[in-house]
This record gives sequence, C-alpha cells and structure tokens, in this order.
Amino acid sequence: MKILVTGASGAVGADLIPRLAEAGHRVRAFARDPARVTADGVHEIITGDAVSGAGLDGAMVGIDVAYFLIHSMETAEQATGSFVERDRRAAQRFAAAAAQAEVRRIVYLGGIVPAQAIASPHLASRLEVEETLLGGAPQAVALRASIVIGARSRSFRFLVRLVERLPVLAMPIWRDNVTQPIDGRDVAAYLVAAGTSDAVEGRLSLDVAGPEIVSYGAMIERIRDLMLVGRPRLSLNLRLTTVASRVAAAIAGEDHGLIEPLMGSLDSDLLPRDERARSLFDVRLHRFDAAVEHALGEWEAVEPLAAR
Repeated sequence: MKILVTGASGAVGADLIPRLAEAGHRVRAFARDPARVTADGVHEIITGDAVSGAGLDGAMVGIDVAYFLIHSMETAEQATGSFVERDRRAAQRFAAAAAQAEVRRIVYLGGIVPAQAIASPHLASRLEVEETLLGGAPQAVALRASIVIGARSRSFRFLVRLVERLPVLAMPIWRDNVTQPIDGRDVAAYLVAAGTSDAVEGRLSLDVAGPEIVSYGAMIERIRDLMLVGRPRLSLNLRLTTVASRVAAAIAGEDHGLIEPLMGSLDSDLLPRDERARSLFDVRLHRFDAAVEHALGEWEAVEPLAAR
C-alpha cells in the first residue's frame, strides 16, 4: 500500500514509519521541515503545513492510507492562535484533501475521553479532531490513548524530568485519578494494524490502553523507583492546575503552553471503555514497569539522566 504519515518527525511517527516500511508498504512523509524526518523507511518527503493546507493536496495523490499524527501544542512564539483552533483547521483541511483524493482510510491517534463531562480543552479538542477525520474517508480509525510511555513521548519525558529534578514529589489532588498508560511500542503496533488490517470495515473509534490501571500518583512513584532515586511524596489536598502547571513547566524546562493542557487532562479518570481494539488487532501488551525500563534505556542511550 501507499501510505502517508503526517507528524513524521514526531515521536509516534518516527516509531511507526520503520514498521510500515518493514511490512512492505511505501511510506510518504509529510512535514514542515523535511530535515527533521529521520526515520528509516521513508520513500519520499512532501514539504507542507496541515494547518494552512499547503502541500496537502499533492501529498494525498495516490495514497491508500493517511495517518494524522499532528498535535499543535506549540509555544506561543512558534504559532498563532490557540492549539484548539490550529488542530481544528488542520483536521478540516486534512479530511477535505483525503476525500478529494479518494483516500480509502484515515488513521488518527487521539486521547481517551473521560466517562463524565470533558473538563479538559486538550481532550475536547482531540475529540473534535477525531469527529472531523472520521468523516474524511469511508474507512477511518480513531485510536484513543492515555499517557504513552516512550523515550520521545512528551508526557513521559515531562514526568521523568519532575522525578529527576524535584527533591520532594508534591502531588495535588489529581494524584488519585487513574488511567492506563501504554507502551509506545504497543501504540505503534496498534497504528500499523489500524492502517493495514482487513478487519477494519467502516468507521471506528477504539480505545487503546496498557494492561494496568494505575493512579497518577502511583505512576510517578513507580517511575521514581525504576529510576533508582529516593524522592519522598508530599500529598497536597489542593486543585492548583494552572499554578502547578507553571511551576512544573519551569522545573521540567518545558514551555507552559505545552504543559498546561497536559496537566489539565489529569483532573479526571482516563480509562478505556471497551476492549475491542485488543480483540480486533491482537496486539500483545507490555506491562508498565517493562515499558518504563525500555523507555529509560532508550533515553539514556543518547542522553544521561542526572538522577540515575
């Protein structure tokens, strides 16, 4: 098959492309900066911008499956408008270009939706993008994941930096909310299956999750233990998302514009609602500790962690 991967320079795209190429598919990458696309297996690179629509029509020509792996949480200096508006425009233009080119299947990686009302603009935006993309092709698959455990995963790196740099792990009230983090290798396996499996018929929204339910507090503590550092936990019975995100972003060396929407997602449980993805695609899942150990090992292969 001829496959288009947008977000090819990101963590998920870089993991996905070699797997698709190894399976015998011709991969076309789409990126604003072709120099940042370093994954093995790319057949050609199209320069463009999904938000403005530049290059999308040409990128879709002859494509069977198109992956939308774009999330616009950029710093204020890098982009104009809110990430919600940028993702909305990108999804609309991507879906329109795919429909015009008669692309058979779109695959999107978004976020798990809370069972209750969506409190986070970050997750609400992901759901809006999903609904737009599902209308762009006769076969469209939206995969919904919580925290992805991987050496290049922004959310995982943020947690590791906090453990590395904080002498005490201060946890607000969201520490008791639960989720099912998933190994980045398993996300890539699900994405390959979603794009290439004959089991897909029509449009699907599927939750993908790791095998363990853990609280955010326990997750941070287990990362701490696997990093072999001593960091006492301090529980704060406060809900300080905005204040806490600014402090946490400064400690982790991240931009607040990136961290605030991520931390806003912590205010509710994020659990899968069904197990259809596992039965449909037969992906074997790594447990949480194995996922963290693998991610830390890949990280340390290129950059030492001070806490270790």
